[in-house]
Amino acid sequence: MVFGFGKKKELKADDALYAPFSGKVLKLEEVSDPVFSKKMMGDGYAIVPTDNAIKAPVSATVTLVQGHAFGFTRADGLEVLLHVGIDTVSLNGAPFKFTVKQGDIVDGGQSVGTVDWAQVEAAGLSKETMVIFTGMVAGQNVDFSVTADTVTAGAKVGTASVK
Repeated sequence: MVFGFGKKKELKADDALYAPFSGKVLKLEEVSDPVFSKKMMGDGYAIVPTDNAIKAPVSATVTLVQGHAFGFTRADGLEVLLHVGIDTVSLNGAPFKFTVKQGDIVDGGQSVGTVDWAQVEAAGLSKETMVIFTGMVAGQNVDFSVTADTVTAGAKVGTASVK
């Protein structure tokens, strides 16, 4: 292998959380959609984005790339859903351009795509973007903290550990 070509990237253990966008951080309870604010899909936090570059919220294997959302699984097994906007599934992927695919390994803060917020806003939809910890088994919890009110895309914003 010359210059690392053909070398598969390895998944690194990393408990950090990274901002998927620049913007204002919201507690999940503040999100306008009750599916998220009532934590029906799991606990987490949200961001009201001010830019269009989508970054990986964790270092992980990409397990889902679907029109408006990404799934990630960290080395410690934590599953993370990045849901970009509210009800954006109705846009059939039109405002999104993804640069990763299922099975890729990403570093936290790495670019994974872009979104055209003008299309989202023209459809009357919210830009609120959720980072949700999913796939928890009975008795398992995620202890997490996000340490800022406003964040910069790709920057470390906190940590999460599975208990």
